[in-house]
Amino acid sequence: MADSKSEFKEIIAKAVNEFIKAKGIEGEEVKAEAIVVQAAPNPEMGDLGAPMFAFAKSFRMAPPQIAAGVAELAGECSLGKILAVGPYVNIKLDKAGAAAPILEAIAKQGENYGSFNQSGKKPLEGRKVMIEFSSPNTNKPLHLGHVRNDALGESVSRILKAAGADVYKVDLINNRGVHICKSMLAYKMFHEAKGDTPESLGMKGDHFVGQCYVEFDKYLKGEKDKPETAHPEANQMAEDMLIKWEAGDREVRALWEKMNKWTFDGVKETYARTGISFDKYYFESETYLKGKDEILKGLEKGVFFKAEDGSVRIDVTDVVGKGKDEDNHEKVLLRKDGTSVYITQDIGTAISRHSDWSFNQLVYVVASEQNYHFKILFHILKKLGFDWAEKLYHLSYGLVNLPSGRMKSREGTVVDADDLIDSLHADALAAIKERGRDEEVGDVDDVAEKVALGALHYYMLQATPIKDMLFNPAESLSFNGNTGPYLQYMGARINSILGKAKASGIKTDSSAEAVAMLSSEEEWALIKLLGDYPVVVEKGAENLDPSVVAAYVYDTAKAFSKFYQTCSIVNAGNDKLAGARLYLAECTLQVIKNAMNLVLVPYLEKM
Repeated sequence: MADSKSEFKEIIAKAVNEFIKAKGIEGEEVKAEAIVVQAAPNPEMGDLGAPMFAFAKSFRMAPPQIAAGVAELAGECSLGKILAVGPYVNIKLDKAGAAAPILEAIAKQGENYGSFNQSGKKPLEGRKVMIEFSSPNTNKPLHLGHVRNDALGESVSRILKAAGADVYKVDLINNRGVHICKSMLAYKMFHEAKGDTPESLGMKGDHFVGQCYVEFDKYLKGEKDKPETAHPEANQMAEDMLIKWEAGDREVRALWEKMNKWTFDGVKETYARTGISFDKYYFESETYLKGKDEILKGLEKGVFFKAEDGSVRIDVTDVVGKGKDEDNHEKVLLRKDGTSVYITQDIGTAISRHSDWSFNQLVYVVASEQNYHFKILFHILKKLGFDWAEKLYHLSYGLVNLPSGRMKSREGTVVDADDLIDSLHADALAAIKERGRDEEVGDVDDVAEKVALGALHYYMLQATPIKDMLFNPAESLSFNGNTGPYLQYMGARINSILGKAKASGIKTDSSAEAVAMLSSEEEWALIKLLGDYPVVVEKGAENLDPSVVAAYVYDTAKAFSKFYQTCSIVNAGNDKLAGARLYLAECTLQVIKNAMNLVLVPYLEKM
C-alpha cells in the first residue's frame, strides 16, 4: 500500500491547492508530505483517508466543507474512486490496479521485501548505526533481564539493517570491579583447595561463577536468624582484592583471567543458542581508565570546574532542572584523588568507539533505571564539542519481573536464561508429543528448541520497550493468540497449504487477469496488509521499536487465517482464481517469514 499512499498524497495535495485558488485563500502551497494518510476504519467508506482538520483554522472553514470541495476537485482517478466522508477525503482503490504491484514486489524481492520504500530506495541507506546491548557482568550468567535486552538489541539491529542502515553491534563486557572480586573470593574460600572447575562439576562456566557470587553473599550475611555466622569483613576483603587487581597483582590477575574466561565462554554459548551476535566486544578492564584525559582537557577549556574538595565536576542544572535537589546539580567526573568514576569510563568509551567506527548514531540498549545516567553522559559529550553526540540515543526499556517478584542476583533468585530456555524447551516438547506431532515434525528436539526461542523472544518484543513487564512462561508458549508459537504454527500451516495445493495440480498464476479476480473482502484486506510491510519496517527502524513489527506479523497471520477460511484454493472452482490465491498465499508466507526473522521467531516448515 506504500505506493498507493504516496500517490494518494500527491492527488490530495494537488486538489487542496486547487481548492485554495478557487476560494481565494491566502497561504503557501501545500506539499504532498504535509498530507496525512491513514487506513479508513470501514471498507465501505474506502481504503485510505486524508483528514482535513489541519486546514480548518487557516482556511476558516469546517473540515467537512473542505473535504467536500477537495473530493469534488480530485474527482475520479486511475488510483480509484475519491469521495468525501465527513471531515475526510477517502479513496476506494482500484483493487486489481493496487494488488498487482504489491504481489509482484514481494515475488521479485523475496527475502528483501520490506527494505524498499515507494521510491525504490532503502529509507535508512547511508546511516551508520552502532548499537550497544547485553553488557553482561562476568560474575554471573545471563538472566531474564538480559533476555529482554538481547532480544531488543538484536531485533532493532535486524530492523535497522532491513531498512538499509549500516549496523555495527557492540557488547561492553563488565569484567572488573568489586562484584567480580566477590566471586573470586568465594572461589578461593570454597573451591580452590578442592580443585573445582566448571568441567569437574559438570557446569557451564558462567553458572559456576554465578554460584560463587551467591556463596559470597551467603557468607557475608550468614545464616538466617543466626547473626553470629555473618562475616561483614568480607566486603572489605573484596575491596582489598580490587586494589590488588588495579595494582596488577600477579596472583589476583591470574585468577581473574581464569574466572572471566569461564564466564565469558558460558555467556557466548548462550548467545549462540539464542541467535545473538556482535561485531565487536569491548571490555571494561580495557576502557575504565579512558575518558580521564578528555575530562582534564575539558577542565582546561572551562567546560568543567574543580570543586573545593579537589574533585572535577560539571554543572548539570540544564539537565536536571532548577527545581530538583541541589545535590543533583553537580556531577563528579574525577574524584578528589584523581580516579575515574563510571561515567568517565563511558565518555572515553564513546569517543574510542567513534574513532573505531565513525557512526552517525549510537544507540544504547539499557534499562530505564539508567535514564539519568545517559542524560548526563550525552550532555557532557555535547559540551565537549562532539557533533555526533547529537545522535546518541538511549533505548530505555522496562524491567522484566516474575510473578514471584523482582529478581536479585546475589540472593540467587534470578532466573538464568539457560534454565528458562531449558524449561520452555521441555514444555514445548511435551506439547508437541501430546498433539501426536513428534513424528511429523522431523527433528522434534530442534523444533522444540525453536518453539521455545520463538515464545521467549516474541513475548519480550510484542510490548513497547519502555513498559515494565511480567513474564508468564505458560502464556508465552500458547499456540493460540498473540504468541510466537502461534506465528510459527501459521507459517507451518501456510507451507502445508501450499504443498497440498501444488500436489493437487494447481499452478501459481501471477497474471494481471488472475490477480484481478482477488476481489473479496478477505483477499483485499490481506493484500493491503502485505503492501503495508515496507512502511512497518521503516517505522520500526525510525522508532527503534520491534513491537511495531510484532503487531504487524500477528495481524497478517490472523488476516491469512480469515482469508483461508472463506477463500479455498483447491476448491476455488476456477483455475485462474485458484492460481491467484496460491500466488497470494506464497506472497503471504514470504512476508510472514521476513517479519518473523526481524522479531527473532524461527520459521518452521512443519509443526
